[in-house]
This record gives sequence, structure tokens and C-alpha cells, in this order.
Amino acid sequence: MAVNTKVEADQNAPAVTRILAEFVATHPSKGWSDAVEHEAHRTFLNWLGCAVGASQHEAVLAAMRAVQVLEPAAQAMIAGRQERVDIGSAALVNGISSHLFDFDDTHLKTIIHPAGPVCSAVLALAEHTGASGRQLIDAIVLGIDVACRIGNTIYPHHYDRGWHITGSTGSLGAAAACARLLGLNTDKTAMALGIAASQPVGLREQFGTMTKPFHPGGAARAGLMSALLAREGFTASPRAIEAPRGFAQVVSTKFDWNEITDELGQRFEISFNAYKPFACGIVIHPSIDACVQLREQGVTADNLERLDLRVHSLVLELTGKKEPADGLQGKFSVYHGCAAGLIFGRASEDEYDDAIVNREDVVATRRKVVAVVDDTIDEAAVEATATLKDGKRLQVRVDHAIGSLQRPMTDDDLVAKFAAMSVPVLGEEKTRQLIQQCWDLSAAGDVRALVAQAS
Repeated sequence: MAVNTKVEADQNAPAVTRILAEFVATHPSKGWSDAVEHEAHRTFLNWLGCAVGASQHEAVLAAMRAVQVLEPAAQAMIAGRQERVDIGSAALVNGISSHLFDFDDTHLKTIIHPAGPVCSAVLALAEHTGASGRQLIDAIVLGIDVACRIGNTIYPHHYDRGWHITGSTGSLGAAAACARLLGLNTDKTAMALGIAASQPVGLREQFGTMTKPFHPGGAARAGLMSALLAREGFTASPRAIEAPRGFAQVVSTKFDWNEITDELGQRFEISFNAYKPFACGIVIHPSIDACVQLREQGVTADNLERLDLRVHSLVLELTGKKEPADGLQGKFSVYHGCAAGLIFGRASEDEYDDAIVNREDVVATRRKVVAVVDDTIDEAAVEATATLKDGKRLQVRVDHAIGSLQRPMTDDDLVAKFAAMSVPVLGEEKTRQLIQQCWDLSAAGDVRALVAQAS
């Protein structure tokens, strides 16, 4: 396998920019299995529900005020809102809202949340052009494949350097999806990827702030603009991804080109998408799952003396905030996640409300949680031991949390999740119709009917 973990540049990298461009431009419509096709609809449904659900959040309100300073033309909708803005601003704001709750899809191999950049960009463009649902689904599958294959190539070294991989690869995925929707040929698609390669977005330092969800929004806008520029003849390096001073070799010390080329057009990365039952960082999910199970066995905040966790080091690296000050920080606190699981039996967006994060009993419960690193434990696992005040001990081990590929959320689970986020914003009838339109998307002659229902 062609893996290079040295700092020295690879001077003989394959022409992956061109390879991906040809794949995006020429792959047949619905050139994949029924299972991949269904996963694309699940991905879109989950993305749209997250975007609608967060549409009233203060971060979205701030973003709307900012883009409206530009006096945007009314080209595209914002999910869950009445305002219409230009397609670039729509890509930005929908990307922000879809990631704001940390409830979006996750490509588990890379921790990329691919729908945020890809769907946000391509839906805005599809509304503007009057594209069909079939064209939209094709673009989503191919755009996500590009983002995640590039992610596979550079993960984990790229992520370990501090890049938020959703944003940095998302620009490329969004560019690919928009190029496909615009019908660009191989040459112009290569230019779109090249332009996007100069616009990686996102630093992990921003986790726990409003700027984290800005990353997929910024990537969506960058990818959309890259495709529009390429359509008009704007040029870029034809080796912008693989060159010694190109994207992959600049942002990572690992570049496994086989991850891009192997089974291209046969294996689709959207097949490895997982969906979150809990509105927080994916590495917390096993711990929350364990706490929900302990709760079902009779453990409560009142009878708990201490909760010991054995976790992989990545859990504390990403979610080790012991005293989160607000909901956004709470999403990066395994301690708060455990408290939510024990007290409420769930960790939806409601459990990450600022008031809940600072509620006295929640704070007291999370202070009973002691997390210890044990790298013999997998990143996706946890061993949780509850010691009760009467001395009784109960232990739960979770190797694959609910929502993982091994224990996936069902279609009914996703519908219930969508409804919980959408009904407070759009109402029951609109939500019911919108869910059905998502399932029927590939047969829609024009995506504007769905768009009208979502705003």
C-alpha cells in the first residue's frame, strides 16, 4: 500500500485530481446499488432535519444578520426560515445550521460530517437551477465520495495536526457535487477541485464555539464558488490535490493515494455513513449509551456515588471539558454527556441547552464522573462502572454504541429524530410532508417543491 508517513514530498503521486474529476464528470447516474441509493436519501433526510432544527439558534441568527449586510439576491432558501438569500449565503448558513447541534452524519473512518458541506452547497445550487431530485442525489453521492476518499487519504495525521477535517475536505466534496450538478466536463471539474483545494476550512481549536459549525458552512460556500468559477473558465493547477505543494501533501504527513483510487466507482463512502442518536461529538456516544443502560438498571443521580470510565485517549483529547460553561462546550464534555444519559436517559439537543448544562443536579452528577485513559479500549468503546452509595457496583461495556454501523439507526429512528427537530419549527403537517418528500427525492422533477416545504 502506497503510504508515505515521512515529511518528504512524494514527487511521483498519481494524478488523483484528474482521476476524481473524470469520475465525478462521467460516472453514470444512479451508478450504484439500491443500498447506496437508499443511504443517500437517509443522509439527505438527516442533514435537512438537523438544518431545520437549528434554524432558530442564535448562531444562525447572527449568520443571517451578517449575510444580509451584503443585500443578497433572493435566490435560495434557508432551511426552517422565511428569508431567502443568494446561493453562496444559503450554502454558508445551511452548512452552519446543519452542524450546529453536532447531530449530523458521521463517516466513522475519518470523523468527517460530509453532508454539511456537500448538501448545503448542492441544494442551494439545485434550487437556483431548477435541478431534478435525481440530479441532486447523484451529486450528493459523488460529492460525499470525493470528500471522504480524500479524508481517507490523509486521516488521521491531518486531523492530528489540528485541522477540522469536515471543513478541509468539505470544500472539495462540495466543489465536486456542484460541478456534477452543473454538468461540467472532466477538465472543468478538475479546475473546480483545484480551486477548492486552495480553500481548506477549519481548525480544531474552534471546537465548542460557533466557529466550529462555520467550518462546513464555509466549505459549502467555497466549494460552490469553486464550481461556478470553473464553469466560467477560471483555472487552477491540474495537480492541486496531489502535487508536492498541493493540498494533501501540505496539510498532512500521510498521503495514501490508494484510498482515492481503490474501487473508485464500485465502493461508495456514503455506505459508511452513520447517524447520531445523541447531539454531541461521536466519541462520547459509547459513554452516553453506557449511562442510559446503567439508568435502566436502576442507577440514578441520587444513588450514584461515583462513575468510572475507561476510554481511549481520543475521548479526553476531544471531549475532556470537565466544567462546560454552555451548551456548545457541553457537546465536548464526556462528563456532561454521562450526566445527561443518567438523568434524562437521552442526550438530544434539549440536554445541551445552556440552562441544562448549568443546572445544579447536572453539574453535581458530572462531577461524579472519573474518566481514565486506556488505549487498549477502542475509540468506539467504553467500560463504565457505577459505584452506588450503598456500595453496590454495576458495570457496562459498550463496544459499539447505538447509531454505529454495527447498531445503526433505522429509518424509523431517523424519521423520529427528524420530527423531533422539525415539528417545533415547521409544525406537524409540514414536517410529515417534508419527510415524505425526502424519501421520494430521486423521483422529484424539480427540487423546488421540497425547498418550499422546508422553509
